[in-house]
Amino acid sequence: MRNLMIIMSTFALISCQAVHVDQPISGTQGSNNVLASFVVENLGDGIYVHHGAHLDIDEGYQGDICNLSFVVGSKGVAVIDTGGSLKVGQQLREAIRKVTPLPVLYVINTHVHPDHIYGNAAFLADAPQFIGHDKLANAMETRREQYQKLNARLLHEDAIGSELVKPTMVVKDKLTLDLGDRNLELTAHPVAHTNTDVSIMENKAGTLFAGDLLFIERTPVVESDIKGLITELEELKNSPAKQVVPGHGPVTKQWLAAINNAQHYLNTLLTDVRVSIKKGQSMESAMDTAAATEKDKWRLFEVANRRNVNTIYPALEWE
Repeated sequence: MRNLMIIMSTFALISCQAVHVDQPISGTQGSNNVLASFVVENLGDGIYVHHGAHLDIDEGYQGDICNLSFVVGSKGVAVIDTGGSLKVGQQLREAIRKVTPLPVLYVINTHVHPDHIYGNAAFLADAPQFIGHDKLANAMETRREQYQKLNARLLHEDAIGSELVKPTMVVKDKLTLDLGDRNLELTAHPVAHTNTDVSIMENKAGTLFAGDLLFIERTPVVESDIKGLITELEELKNSPAKQVVPGHGPVTKQWLAAINNAQHYLNTLLTDVRVSIKKGQSMESAMDTAAATEKDKWRLFEVANRRNVNTIYPALEWE
């Protein structure tokens, strides 16, 4: 019995081990290169996630702030989001190669934001299908110049080679991908976090990849339609998922609670901004007061919440 327990403990450790990829990165102020570890969490059952850092895009952004995932099936690999630069994408690709020699069949972008898409170029040599929302290619092209300037300003040398790679296959409603012993069902969502949101439901391990429809720990971000985002979060509650990988934050099995937390913040923000408008208060004033009761519950609240008010206030004025 004791030997059996030792063997089982060993298997448990193996199944939870992380994959490390050590890459040189530039030191500060001209110092010698230092090593940064690109860590991928093994969730078991062929599901792997790299957790980006909770950094604001205007402070300390290095292209690695969101969750990047890959799913290994018997036929090959599906990658879900690739990071904010070619360098991050290459680190992700190297981590995949440490796990499996199987081909990368699909690279899926959950939406258009730059921290999720600029690692695509690292996978061009694999010749996968690049997959995204039906509106993703147009959104990429519309934002190309803006994103290039942003990358150059924030990433410096790491912006080199970080080119846009548009979808070769699109999701208009639903799309099922076969990885051999498991399927991925992709859903294109109505306008919510952005107008290009896609979620992915993996059927073998019961994993939902929610993209930026769901933030955990980090303040949710609204770019497009706050009411649409609240609605789509409600729809996600019907998922058969056993665990959820958010766009930002830790993987959770308590995902209904995580969705409720996000909805509570968004509903509070929506209500408070509406009250400010009704009282004739300025947008600048609303930035200081809206959703203030949520301040201690979320990371990067000060900057993200102000941006959210800036986004939704003009739209709500026309309700």
